Amino acid sequence: MKLQHLSLVFLPFISLVSASSSEQITMGSIHNPFVPEKHTHPTLSDLLTIEQSASIFYSYARELELSKMFNDQNIKATLFVPTNKAVMSLARKPHQGQGSGAILDDIHITEDEYERKSRENVERWVSAHIIPKFPINLDSNEHPTLLDGKSISFKPISKGDNKEPAWTRVTLNDGAHILSMKEASNGVLYLIDTAISPE
Repeated sequence: MKLQHLSLVFLPFISLVSASSSEQITMGSIHNPFVPEKHTHPTLSDLLTIEQSASIFYSYARELELSKMFNDQNIKATLFVPTNKAVMSLARKPHQGQGSGAILDDIHITEDEYERKSRENVERWVSAHIIPKFPINLDSNEHPTLLDGKSISFKPISKGDNKEPAWTRVTLNDGAHILSMKEASNGVLYLIDTAISPE
């Protein structure tokens, strides 16, 4: 009697084990194993992700379609990324805009209009920090940014040691200093101490 009960317990398992290999579904082929993409350098997106002092800029940039370029190996760009401290010191935050694009507190607009204007302001602000070219010369020539009509040029500052990298010997046209430089597989990221005005 016990043997009959025991066979009833094991019967479903025996039928599973005896299924032929032709009835089994294979989940992958051992002939074509997955090989992840390898890059010798991180992308701009990778650098922005790990650069803690640039997290505010990157949080604004990630909201935009143009942020896809930060991960695209075929698009080369030069980014001038303000530190968190530089962004926090702005009188008007990027989504609030400046000049003609400013969202004024005393003007009543719909929520949809506010969202649209905020998005436009952020796109203008982020675009002013991106030169869609790499490499560039850090010289007095105008380098157009993604923002129409906005260019960046550089002014030499006196430093006694010409052995230092070129980026340490210049300021941006609006007086911003470059604090550090990190090269990516699809461009370069310069960390700056002042945000670039889109105006």
